[in-house]
Amino acid sequence: MAVLNSVIIVAGGKGLRMGGDIPKQFLVVNGKPILMHTIQRFYDFDPEMQIIVVLPKDQQTYWDNLCQQYHFNLPFTVADGGAERFHSVKNGLAKVKAEAALVGVHDGVRPYVAIDVIRRCYEAAATKGAAIPVTDVFETLRHLTPDGGSQTVPRGEYRLVQTPQVFQTDLLRKAYEQEFTSSFTDDASVVEALGYTITLVEGNRENIKITTKADL
Repeated sequence: MAVLNSVIIVAGGKGLRMGGDIPKQFLVVNGKPILMHTIQRFYDFDPEMQIIVVLPKDQQTYWDNLCQQYHFNLPFTVADGGAERFHSVKNGLAKVKAEAALVGVHDGVRPYVAIDVIRRCYEAAATKGAAIPVTDVFETLRHLTPDGGSQTVPRGEYRLVQTPQVFQTDLLRKAYEQEFTSSFTDDASVVEALGYTITLVEGNRENIKITTKADL
């Protein structure tokens, strides 16, 4: 029997850093809204996957209209966004089917994740419990010191983190029973707080999070 994969695509952006009125996940790139490209990636990876899209309530009608306008009919379920990303993911988790063995969490504005990266994350999570994609740091990094100065740090000791971050479903559910804290900057940090090890897999540099006009 095939393993049921699921993914929670978090799309709660308000577009403030983009400088416009349209939330960035709805901006059109290469013929259709960014969020549609993102959903398509996961559907192409696994057409049987359960796809959950988390959107603020006040954006859901707008999204429904976009789906009609662009004749977008891939299967997905909508969950309500929360006050913080943590709460949005938790709302998405409530929609994940009980039989889902693996659940990924992905940023709605990362439409260029490679299908091979998605596959690596799900395969690693199936055996290791928790897996996230990362890339090398190519720029020089400097650490700000308490005295107002700064110093170079060895960039080979650091990695840039992407999504999807994929977990065995029971593990992620347990992690999200914790109370929210500001130290939870991504899903891996929530799982790590329980004492679990996170497995790193190779990401792809094109898998950027579209946040500013420069990214577009």
